[in-house]
Amino acid sequence: MEKHAVSRLIGAPPGYVGYEEGGQLTETVRRRPYAVILFDEIEKAHSDVFNVFLQILDDGRVTDSQGRTVSFTNTVIIMTSNVGSQYILNMKDESDSAASVYESIKERVMEAARAVFRPEFMNRVDEYIVFQPLDRQQINSIVRLQLERVQKRLADRKIRVEVTDAAVELLGSLGYDPNYGARPVKRVIQQNVENELAKGILRGDFRDEDTIEVDTEFTTFSNGQLPQHKLIFRRLELDSSDKQPATTRDAFLSSR
Repeated sequence: MEKHAVSRLIGAPPGYVGYEEGGQLTETVRRRPYAVILFDEIEKAHSDVFNVFLQILDDGRVTDSQGRTVSFTNTVIIMTSNVGSQYILNMKDESDSAASVYESIKERVMEAARAVFRPEFMNRVDEYIVFQPLDRQQINSIVRLQLERVQKRLADRKIRVEVTDAAVELLGSLGYDPNYGARPVKRVIQQNVENELAKGILRGDFRDEDTIEVDTEFTTFSNGQLPQHKLIFRRLELDSSDKQPATTRDAFLSSR
């Protein structure tokens, strides 16, 4: 966030373009005084932006470019930062308990934050929360949430996707990277699920109102290669009598 970003927060000064529009931050809070405000990666903000933060956190109000006082009394301000994240990634230590290791890492992260942010800014923050790295179970939960989005995208075609627990585990393992958190999950689902579903629809393997099961299987090789764990996509054929899946037919395989 550069120096001129201050004008976007509280409005451009008189004589500059955008003076009549007001600031993005002040106008939003003025119209919706009860709001949750998120500033992401604040360590990248210019020092002049922190001057605005100091006024908001200390006085609970700020004056915009048009001279109007905007109150932040009823807002919740959340600021995120990646300062000290290298300590969080290396927090595992089997010699001590998880609680003691976390407290040690939290102290190191706070020391890194004090070295980056000014003391007057640190003193105005009510609470500090240091997150722990995502574990495999949490990544699997994120995989399920992302798969629900895929299901919603197929709703207009009335295509239902059923994903087994084994498939969720495989997608979670492919998308698990402690260094990048949950960001790789979306890419893994796009490459391994969305693209393969799209190919199946284009080939005619999957049609409207179909039910598709996403599962896994192991493939062994006779040439001595290690078994390969991969996703398999099946179209479930419904029995006309009870409208329940009766048999399955392999539509196509997604080798990974």
